[in-house]
Amino acid sequence: MAVKLKALADPVRLQLFSAIASHIGGEACVCDISAGVEVSQPTVSHHLKVLRDAGLLTSERRASWVYYAVVPDALASLTVLLGTTAGAGAPA
Repeated sequence: MAVKLKALADPVRLQLFSAIASHIGGEACVCDISAGVEVSQPTVSHHLKVLRDAGLLTSERRASWVYYAVVPDALASLTVLLGTTAGAGAPA
């Protein structure tokens, strides 16, 4: 879990992960998500590779584009962890 959280600790990676998770159809290519990010396309690709290597994203090449999707189990485990953590600090 630490690897996933470390990958998401970078603001650009968190923004990309969120953009893919909320994209229509549940997947996106770099062309779909790089417009709102203030880094170059090669840097976006690097950040996506870090997220993929951390087990947060899957990728599939289609012609000249690579499409990324959030790994459902990774999203579920993050939701449980963050839900548990948020609830732990709440007053009773």
